[in-house]
Amino acid sequence: MHSVLLAEIAPAGSTLLMAASAIDAAQAHGAGWYAALVAGLVVVGVVIWLVVFKLLGPGKPAAGEPGEAEEADEARGQRPLAPRVPPGKAAPPAKGRPGAGAGAGKKGARKEAGRAAPAAPGRKGEAEIAKAAGPGPRRGAERPPGVADRPESAAPTAPTAPAAPTAPAAVPQGELRAGLEKTRAGFIARIGALLRRKEIDQDLFAQLEEVLLTADIGVKTAQRLFEQVRSSLTRKELSDPQAVWAVIKEESQKLLTVDAPPIGWASHKPFVILIIGVNGAGKTTTIGKLAAQQVAAGRKVVLAAGDTFRAAAVEQLEIWGQRAKVPVVKGKEGGDPSAVIFDAIKLAQKDQADVVIADTAGRLHVKEQLMAELQKVRRVMKKADPTAPHETWLVLDATNGQNALAQASTFKDMMEITGIVLTKLDGTAKGGVILGIAHELAVPVRYIGVGEKISDLRAFDAADFVDVLYDQAVT
Repeated sequence: MHSVLLAEIAPAGSTLLMAASAIDAAQAHGAGWYAALVAGLVVVGVVIWLVVFKLLGPGKPAAGEPGEAEEADEARGQRPLAPRVPPGKAAPPAKGRPGAGAGAGKKGARKEAGRAAPAAPGRKGEAEIAKAAGPGPRRGAERPPGVADRPESAAPTAPTAPAAPTAPAAVPQGELRAGLEKTRAGFIARIGALLRRKEIDQDLFAQLEEVLLTADIGVKTAQRLFEQVRSSLTRKELSDPQAVWAVIKEESQKLLTVDAPPIGWASHKPFVILIIGVNGAGKTTTIGKLAAQQVAAGRKVVLAAGDTFRAAAVEQLEIWGQRAKVPVVKGKEGGDPSAVIFDAIKLAQKDQADVVIADTAGRLHVKEQLMAELQKVRRVMKKADPTAPHETWLVLDATNGQNALAQASTFKDMMEITGIVLTKLDGTAKGGVILGIAHELAVPVRYIGVGEKISDLRAFDAADFVDVLYDQAVT
């Protein structure tokens, strides 16, 4: 700015000096003094007018300094227009591209100028950008701070009903095979060894009968299988090991398939299951795994710690309840189990729970007292829910073999049993007892335990069980 003022004032000063010299000369010679004075005043006025107009009037920004339009563009975040090049001057080369200026033609100069500073979008370009970005908020409908954008729908949709609970995924047959490996190595392997002989005679049938009778399937069941083999096969078929094996397998599946309705999880709310059995059979573990599976299926579960005579049973059930994130109703040690189960049913009714699973004591050495206590539990449960219990499951330890069958007979004489849970099949070769239990008690097997994982408590399927149990025993 100072250089501009000095450049404008210098010509004005020289003009004033020339006028003053002219006046002095006119005075010295005495001619045309008035004419020279008038001329000098005119010149001074013109000079003053020019100086004032150039200094105070509108001016152009110096080269390299941003103009008002460019500063406004920068404030709005837009890229400024490319600088205009005065006519007759070459365009400055773009930064970062040395040697791209002097030797380039007009087309190259325009291309380089476009790369260096692309023109800002006009009104049409701005409209296209706004259209691509999507509609903005409507006028008069600005959202308050903190409210996130949400899609607008044309019309409200009706609420959808919650999906029905799904059953837990089935355990792969590979895991079932591993769980039944010891049972397959028991009487099944012995039968297979007999039938792999080249010739089957009367001596072999005598040995087959002995194997069946000494197995843990029970005498009645062994006789049923042996008689079915003799009666259903012709003399020619009796000499065929595959035919004999097929009859044993088919008859085993028939024994395990007890006519009973499926578990009606949704038939009552809450659906009450009473778990009974002797101590050590695996009642508490079965309850914990079953609760976890039902929670995974989308059901709301309440557990009742009805074995009040064993503090360890209550603590173990509480641990399972914490894992499955379900409430556990308990009483004081040695208290009335009926009251605990009654409170659990009432809590489930209040909280709209789907399932109640109740544990009970299992002191078989005081059989009369135990059975009387279980009968009392059933009576008190009906005061909370006249239809309860909806299922009564007996938990048996497969490692007990024939003793498990005897326990089942004792409980069935005293209680109404609607299902069997056979545990610890993975730890014994006596798993054939399941055939005797289903045959002699005519009670359906609901679950089997073939391992330690939650998924190892498997819903029983007779066809799958028999397929794995008898698979490839005779080749």
